[in-house]
Amino acid sequence: MLVSIYTPTKNRKDALERAVNSVLNQTYNNIELIVVNDGSTDSTADFLKKKSQQDNRLKYINNNYSRGAPASRNIAIKNSGGQFVTGLDDDDEFLPERIEAFVKYWQLLDKLGYSPSCLYSQDIVTRNGERIFNSHKKGMIEASDLFEFNFIGNQVFAPKSHYLGAGLFDEELPAWQDLEMFMRILKNFGTAHLLDCATQIYDDTPRDDRISVNGESKIREAYLKIANRHASKSPRDAQKLFFQVFSKYYGLHPSFKDWIQFIKLGLWPKGLIKLALKTFRV
Repeated sequence: MLVSIYTPTKNRKDALERAVNSVLNQTYNNIELIVVNDGSTDSTADFLKKKSQQDNRLKYINNNYSRGAPASRNIAIKNSGGQFVTGLDDDDEFLPERIEAFVKYWQLLDKLGYSPSCLYSQDIVTRNGERIFNSHKKGMIEASDLFEFNFIGNQVFAPKSHYLGAGLFDEELPAWQDLEMFMRILKNFGTAHLLDCATQIYDDTPRDDRISVNGESKIREAYLKIANRHASKSPRDAQKLFFQVFSKYYGLHPSFKDWIQFIKLGLWPKGLIKLALKTFRV
């Protein structure tokens, strides 16, 4: 069974090399890695050409201009040949058993009569090359859970048909493209199941050279679009999603206008307490 892995990249040759090697060194050999070079101006194209000559499981596509991470992911998925698809960001790494573990776990769930929408795993989170912590994600995720938090992370393992059936990544969404895509996959195909072991190294080092740099205006615009699309009939879900705008990761605090917007969605005492904590958080 062929598994396709997609990786968008731009001007990150050194990090990309580590990511590519982590895929090609998987214990599960029946894979293809599709790297979409999103208009890089460094030596990325030369690296991909040379590496693909050494290992024909690596395929690459050069975008003549930068189209952004969601479009690059979609290009790779559309050109993939695998029954299953998963992704890897160019600054992250797979542990050697990741794909094999996903395949075996999917087969086990299938034998037990489960039909997951996708699989996800625990991560080893690093910053500046140092391990910070291991994630402790929930065991099963429903679409409704994602309004509260992106419990899945940044990658899933799923049949290619699930990506296509959900409509792929929204190329017009300015941020939270992974979160919104996961919402659609889970709405269309059901529960996501956790492979409860760390199979990926996730680099949480702050950088300004990522393909998607999420400024405050992009975060707020993404919230409005996702809330209108997925929570138009549930003000409480819109309120839960609103809290994600003020994640510690972004360092944003609710303004007076945010309070008004939140209250207009409905009176929720516990929510108001949570909003107050985020407003006065140091």
